[in-house]
Amino acid sequence: MHNSDLALAMKQGMRRLASGVSVLSTRVDEKERFAMTVSSVTSVSDTPPSLLVCINKSISLQGHLEHEGCLFAVNLLASAQQQVSNVCAGFEPVHDRFSVGNWLEGPDKVPYLMDSEAVFFCRTDKVVTYGTHHIVIGRIEDVLVSEHHTSPLIYHNGGYASLQQE
Repeated sequence: MHNSDLALAMKQGMRRLASGVSVLSTRVDEKERFAMTVSSVTSVSDTPPSLLVCINKSISLQGHLEHEGCLFAVNLLASAQQQVSNVCAGFEPVHDRFSVGNWLEGPDKVPYLMDSEAVFFCRTDKVVTYGTHHIVIGRIEDVLVSEHHTSPLIYHNGGYASLQQE
């Protein structure tokens, strides 16, 4: 199989992997905030508490997150936050991504979505470059977990879904 065929087959296969939808948010400087939808988020370790997020190298924000010590939040979206996901992914033309959703400022003025399933406040600890992406490992400094019944936003096969609890 040629590399281009293999890459396409990989993408088609990975569309079948259901994953939670998250928005990474950060403050670039005193004036500029940034948020983007990410689907590659996973825990790394509980000692030290850490997670990783994969960011395409073509995203302008990636240069900011490459620096050790950068603060960011990973917001795990609830099923009612599909529009936030679309706006932060650039699917809906909105001038200010923070005009959609219930945004607050957390530690060090890092923006976060107050009605997310959970929010992880992180500090960039390590960045590994691989292929087209940067793998950003964030050391978790604080966590907010919703006290409401969980209903995460799921992405599967190119569309959104919600989890049906039995």
